[in-house]
Amino acid sequence: MEISALTRSVVKRNHAVIAPDGYINSNVPGWVNCTVNVIINEQMGANLCQTLITAAKGCELKGVTKASQIFFYVVEGSATAKVDGETKALTKGQFVYIPIDKEYSFTQVAEGTQLLTFHKVYEKLEGYDVPGTLFGDQADIEGPIYMNDDALRIQVLLPADLGFDMAVNIFTYQTGGNLPMVETHIMEHGLLYLQGQGIYMLDHEWYPIKKGDSIWMAPYCQQWFTAMGKEPAIYIYYKNVNRFPTVV
Repeated sequence: MEISALTRSVVKRNHAVIAPDGYINSNVPGWVNCTVNVIINEQMGANLCQTLITAAKGCELKGVTKASQIFFYVVEGSATAKVDGETKALTKGQFVYIPIDKEYSFTQVAEGTQLLTFHKVYEKLEGYDVPGTLFGDQADIEGPIYMNDDALRIQVLLPADLGFDMAVNIFTYQTGGNLPMVETHIMEHGLLYLQGQGIYMLDHEWYPIKKGDSIWMAPYCQQWFTAMGKEPAIYIYYKNVNRFPTVV
């Protein structure tokens, strides 16, 4: 008999590991015939929201961005996205960035489709326009070597433009690949593991991680990862970028 009190999930002051075994579904107005798991949000001390949407038959998502921009990524399946009059069919690995003050809808969502979202309150920078809607495909984006290590590659999904105050990247580690240092930085992270497994160190605590797990890292949460197993470890992650480091 399985003991229901066992889980790999943990929520702490400056980090969290959320495994799928503890998901509780939420209702989001305008998102129908789907399950929505709110994995990260402000209630835990974060400055972003991360959700995972799993489509049932007849799934549709409709809404209007207000203070927050939204990044949608197709983890599995397919859907048709319409944003501000522009319509595109999306499949696994494709995405759409939706800026503030835009109406959007997702229709023809195949049953079982999974969509990952990152939400962030947009901080306008004087002298720069608010970015426009951006559709893209992971397969079309180069993955250069990271820090001169052939075992590490990063794909940057959003442009390196100061109009953007968030970045979304995909990090691939070959088996045995690891971060070259323990990172300590101002950026906050939300991430989802798309493939593989490994060990993540967060604030000097060690966690086994595998496909389907999510992680929240607050600013200055020390972090390090090594990939383990028989296939590359791949995760998609958010970070805040391109804004002044202080409001003083």
